[in-house]
Amino acid sequence: MIIVTGAAGFIGSCLVGRLNEAGFTDLLVVDDFSFPEKNKNLIGKQFSQQIERILLFDWLAENKPTIEFVFHIGARTDTTEFNKEIFNELNEDYSKKIWNYCVNNQVPLVYASSAATYGLGEFGYSDNHEIIPKLVPLNPYGDSKNNFDKWVLNQPQSPPFWAGLKFFNVYGPNEYHKGRMASVIFHTFNQIQEKGSMTLFRSHNPNFKDGEQLRDFIYVKDLINVCLFLKEQSPKSGIYNLGSGKARTFLDLASNTFKALDLEPKISFRDTPEDIRDKYQYFTQADMTKLIEAGYAKSFHTLEEGVSDYVTNYLSSHTYY
Repeated sequence: MIIVTGAAGFIGSCLVGRLNEAGFTDLLVVDDFSFPEKNKNLIGKQFSQQIERILLFDWLAENKPTIEFVFHIGARTDTTEFNKEIFNELNEDYSKKIWNYCVNNQVPLVYASSAATYGLGEFGYSDNHEIIPKLVPLNPYGDSKNNFDKWVLNQPQSPPFWAGLKFFNVYGPNEYHKGRMASVIFHTFNQIQEKGSMTLFRSHNPNFKDGEQLRDFIYVKDLINVCLFLKEQSPKSGIYNLGSGKARTFLDLASNTFKALDLEPKISFRDTPEDIRDKYQYFTQADMTKLIEAGYAKSFHTLEEGVSDYVTNYLSSHTYY
């Protein structure tokens, strides 16, 4: 049996679908299942057991299943949330319980970290373990992810294999429920449908023109392929970047969404909301050397390929992965 936490969410549900494609159906899917719109992500997917997040450890203690692997994808991911207690509970304490379960039962683990840990990028974007204690995230979400990474690196015992994945800007199917935190592609598509145009955040940094803020965007299909690679190959344990390795502008992202719909771009700008303005990353780009040296050889979707596939095969027909 394989455990997937955050299984009804955007990335978790895509991972469940990818595991099904690879022949894995004995899955224990874990989440807070009180959100009907999010639960639609699991329709049609195969799994053995569905457990509420808060009941997981009691269920494991009572049933003592044989667990082959754990994908801990579940987390509070709202970068605009500033209640640290929420992140302490869900992103740190719960993750420590997952880690300790994997240690005590010798179960391999892949967990989700985040590029939000890099803050303004003062120390670059290398997944070298030595820089992790120095990082200064810009918000409580990034702090919680970095705190857990630091905790992991200080543990005297570890699972037989483990990998923490610093997800960069992920986009793709199954994010219909995410609201404000959905990808710019999702918002662009919906704004085009509603009014034929798109509004991006204005730059408040003199080093970047409006719309030319740069992020490393990774298509979710590439991310879940990496997750399966790590499960099957178990390379050297450690914290790995997971982005495309190439920064692109938000203008590129929006323009390619128009292109996928055979429309000319109509893009304007508005001020970045004040609650996130001073917490805003203007540049991210994953150094992917470590993952490549670990043996991952598949090519990633270009931004053009990923946006085209997402818009054409999912958004346009409101289809799920």
